[in-house]
Amino acid sequence: MDLNRLDAVFAALADPTRRAILARLASGEAGVMELAKPFAMTQPAISKHLRVLERAGLISRGRDAQRRPCRIEARPLAEANEWLERYRQFWEGSFQRLDSLLDELQSPPPNPDPTSDKDQQP
Repeated sequence: MDLNRLDAVFAALADPTRRAILARLASGEAGVMELAKPFAMTQPAISKHLRVLERAGLISRGRDAQRRPCRIEARPLAEANEWLERYRQFWEGSFQRLDSLLDELQSPPPNPDPTSDKDQQP
């Protein structure tokens, strides 16, 4: 896993506009104007967001006459997910150990055996 690319992916995903663009592209390719429509920003501003996504490898752009459709690229997201998965497994293990400890602390102590010699009075 290329750590520079992973840094670029997380930096790109840090922005809500770029996450919204990726969410839109998850349903299919779209042109720049189509992607800009739901946002109150200029086409050049959207183009800057697209360049960040493209540099991170999260999208690719094609050429269709005058139109440059964008499409989502899954591999960088899969790599980021693989990286995050290791930490999810760590936290799940930690929570399972904590649950076991809490169960142990909440369970009543075992009753002493009434027939035991040390519990009998002389």
